[in-house]
Amino acid sequence: MMSGHEVTVVDNFFTGSKRNVEQWVGHENFELIHQDIVTPLFVEVDEIYHLASPASPPHYMYNSVKTIKTNTIGTINMLGLAKRVGAKILIASTSEVYGDPEVHPQPETYWGHVNPIGPRACYDEGKRVAETLSYAYAKQDRVSVRVARIFNTYGPRMHVDDGRVVSNFILQALRNETLTVYGRGNQTRSFQYVSDLVEGLVTLMASNFTQPVNLGNPVEYTITEFASIIRAIVGNNNPIKSVDGIEDDPQRRKPDITRAKIHLKWTPKVPLREGLIRTITHFRGVLEKSKLTSSVIT
Repeated sequence: MMSGHEVTVVDNFFTGSKRNVEQWVGHENFELIHQDIVTPLFVEVDEIYHLASPASPPHYMYNSVKTIKTNTIGTINMLGLAKRVGAKILIASTSEVYGDPEVHPQPETYWGHVNPIGPRACYDEGKRVAETLSYAYAKQDRVSVRVARIFNTYGPRMHVDDGRVVSNFILQALRNETLTVYGRGNQTRSFQYVSDLVEGLVTLMASNFTQPVNLGNPVEYTITEFASIIRAIVGNNNPIKSVDGIEDDPQRRKPDITRAKIHLKWTPKVPLREGLIRTITHFRGVLEKSKLTSSVIT
């Protein structure tokens, strides 16, 4: 918007918050629409970033049918809008399309290893169908499509009750609680800071590359290592405790970002520790504000 672009944000606020965009409310180039994309949307736009869908397991499992509808009917509505107005559309897919991968690291040419009837299937298969729909519209109706397969992303303004390891560990550390790790803790993940992801999405949209592109940080950590890093930053000396594992929890996750490097000239820049410090500062502020609010109500 600072560059003169007009931005329309559409959100049903299932996991989002109006506070995240409150600084833009009233700006002449900003419009906020409270709507679920399962309902068709009628706006005039040049580019569509289809980011709608809960992404953390507790959120997408809460209403699995709704998650599937968002990623199928919602995607059809967004692709239909792109077709009607001649807009480019970027589909926010996910590393979850690779499931519990048997290839490591995961290139975009890997078709995945997904349980189609497991507890994560509503999201995993929903995103796989969204990709299929996108390329069907591209082939049949000449819709200009971009697909980003997004790996674990974190940063300020993420939901404090997101339910994934970043928010879980930060909250536990700030509350001086024991950090809990599901399973043995030797599962691996890679974590990219939100500004790196945004740069990747904008660059992909502006490019002429139409095949799926992994956007993630290729530096890999075990979950136990990651918990130890957060504990050290916060200054929490409590032990790390293992609890029962989660069904279909991917054991290894690391993006092959060769395509992004070659076609987008993109690589993540923010080091993990720097990004975590910013995120922890945000979480600390949220917790302090909630304490003040509770005191006033009491």
